[in-house]
Amino acid sequence: MTNVEPVVIVDEIKTSCNDFTIGRLTLNKPKALNALDLTMADIMLNALQQWQSRNDVVAVVIDAEGEKAFCAGGDIVSMYQSMVEAKGKIPPFLETFFKTEYTLDYTIHNYSKPIIVWGSGIVMGGGMGLLCGASHRVVTETSRLAMPEITIGLYPDVGGSYFLPRLPGKSGLFLGLTGGQMNGTDALYVGLADALVASTQKHNLLSALTEYSWNKTDDTSLAASVSTIINALEKPNTLPIGNVEPNMSFINDLCSHSSVSEIVNAILSADMKDNKWFLRGQSTLAKGSPITMHLVYEQCVKGADMTLADCFRMEADMSCRCGEIGEFQEGVRALLIDKDMSPNWKYKTVDDVPQDVIEHFFHSPWSEENHPLVQL
Repeated sequence: MTNVEPVVIVDEIKTSCNDFTIGRLTLNKPKALNALDLTMADIMLNALQQWQSRNDVVAVVIDAEGEKAFCAGGDIVSMYQSMVEAKGKIPPFLETFFKTEYTLDYTIHNYSKPIIVWGSGIVMGGGMGLLCGASHRVVTETSRLAMPEITIGLYPDVGGSYFLPRLPGKSGLFLGLTGGQMNGTDALYVGLADALVASTQKHNLLSALTEYSWNKTDDTSLAASVSTIINALEKPNTLPIGNVEPNMSFINDLCSHSSVSEIVNAILSADMKDNKWFLRGQSTLAKGSPITMHLVYEQCVKGADMTLADCFRMEADMSCRCGEIGEFQEGVRALLIDKDMSPNWKYKTVDDVPQDVIEHFFHSPWSEENHPLVQL
């Protein structure tokens, strides 16, 4: 019998004084770049719910095995298989997966104790869902953050409807449309990270949390203690050069048009020969799903005025509709199944997508009282 490694290592670290405990969740699928599957989400949610009610647990750390990625997304191969079997209906697996993942993300956003996410390496898609809601979001010089769902015919979910429209200016809309990558400096600038430290500092963080003289008076004091510990960690010798801030006026100009068609066409026709970061995003958008272009625009418009819980409920509707309509299935096929990198999108350009097709994504498959996320 071979020992099967757990997909998430659940650990409890006793502090050196006052009998307090640090909870630790370590994503443990490094060969799959720690992509979040249903089992992993279940384990994490259960552990967080148990620690929430325990007085001895003062903080939680979420990190990952391997240097390359914190979490590079979700388990879209399993989603693909469920979509193939469902033949144009909403796959039950998708409903279960998104219910669990979004409940996990919502729990992190609303956790009463500090949660530190060590977002080193690749942080994309589902990884962004884990990072964005944490009270202490730590990035390093190796961090690469993105929401690249436009390449697979999905859209920036995991709370993207909430956090993208709240980024500076029009940067959230631009990053959602182009799958633009952010480094640690960018993440700090847009407000998706709280600290940028050297990637060698994780052991020091865990040691400092263990050795700290915890004094649990209230949740605010716990958060301040964690901030003190993180602020004492070493910074990288060289800080990454940001791309979002230097391009902000350009981003705002391109994304200030009154329709998604005008915005997409403005980005695609912009002449930025010497700007590698912009050209990469422009190329991603050009190859991306025209349906997704509309979904990104609509989610940013709607989500700007919605609560976090309502954003997650809307995303459950949208994600299950994505599983039903075939665009998401085709995007995953082209990227990960056949790997031909030539998705056959339902519509050739952003201008071709009928409005009633987009409206269908926002029409919930469930009544209000039967919604899978009614409890949020």
